[in-house]
Amino acid sequence: MVKCNSLEEVRVEVDKLDDKLVQLISERSHLIRQAASFKETVEEVKADDRIDFIMQKVRHKAIELDVSPNMISDLFTIMINEMVETEISEFRNTETF
Repeated sequence: MVKCNSLEEVRVEVDKLDDKLVQLISERSHLIRQAASFKETVEEVKADDRIDFIMQKVRHKAIELDVSPNMISDLFTIMINEMVETEISEFRNTETF
């Protein structure tokens, strides 16, 4: 954890983290697109059990790291919903061979 001595330093560090977050979300999104090629149905793409597992895991991690689990759940819900839609599109594109 970085100890900042001014508001400007805090903002610089937050900007660095924002860049890293976007990079990590991009990497996750590319992996999700790859996952579509290993699935055989749209229901398998939706993977409700996997989503439930992820949501429980990230809520527990949030609590462990003293971050609001509700905020993390909300963020992951948005991210997962968008990525599932992307994966469904990828799945439908790859099944047309």
